[in-house]
Amino acid sequence: MTEPKITFADKKRKTVETAEFTEDGRYKRKVRSFVLRTGRLSEFQRQMMNDNWADYGLDYQTEPFDFSAIYGNQQPVIVEIGFGMGKSLVEMAEQNPDKNYLGIEVHTPGVGACLAYAIEKGVKNLRVICHDATEILRDCITDHSLGGLQLFFPDPWHKTKHHKRRIVQPYFVETVAKKLAPGGFIHFATDWENYAEHMLDVLQSLQSAVGIRNVSATGNFIPRPDFRPLTKFERRGQQLGHGVWDLYFVKN
Repeated sequence: MTEPKITFADKKRKTVETAEFTEDGRYKRKVRSFVLRTGRLSEFQRQMMNDNWADYGLDYQTEPFDFSAIYGNQQPVIVEIGFGMGKSLVEMAEQNPDKNYLGIEVHTPGVGACLAYAIEKGVKNLRVICHDATEILRDCITDHSLGGLQLFFPDPWHKTKHHKRRIVQPYFVETVAKKLAPGGFIHFATDWENYAEHMLDVLQSLQSAVGIRNVSATGNFIPRPDFRPLTKFERRGQQLGHGVWDLYFVKN
């Protein structure tokens, strides 16, 4: 029986979460903000990754990306962490050709779907990465280089014992603020009120230390902005009466 061919997309799927070891060879467990789900990667999504990675994909590296070379211009780069299936990210890139977008997602079916939609729409100002976002921020992005970072509906890890897995923690915000250029933004959105309050507490506690300010007129959340595409997930939540909380901070 012929073994199935292992393609680039399959390898990316297997290596997105790389093990690390201590000096004496023991496995070093990481506290991840995500679960690496094993949802089915369709043949179409696999083909999209295999055929289009050279044009749309970026890989983790141990030195900063050269955004001007990658995008061929000097336009602001907006990073989105956890873009899901990528529909809203592609729409945002299509609607804002004066900006460059960099989407980070660990789930390969979403990466493949995002690439397919970007190609369908003819979007050129978008690149995607399939890797842990905290490592990309740490190693691949120069300080003061981003026009903004957006994080929409991250895993809330709603059980108290799992709150340490939430991606929005002081260290994460400190790192993001360091990567922002003056005038760059942090835009978070969640439909979990407890997580929204946690995000607000973390951001407000670091305002002076990292040089960011809340643009909310009420000092907490902003009304849902028109420039954030309404997702199918969010629309369904609205029909069920779920609230959504948006936070928007700007680097001084």
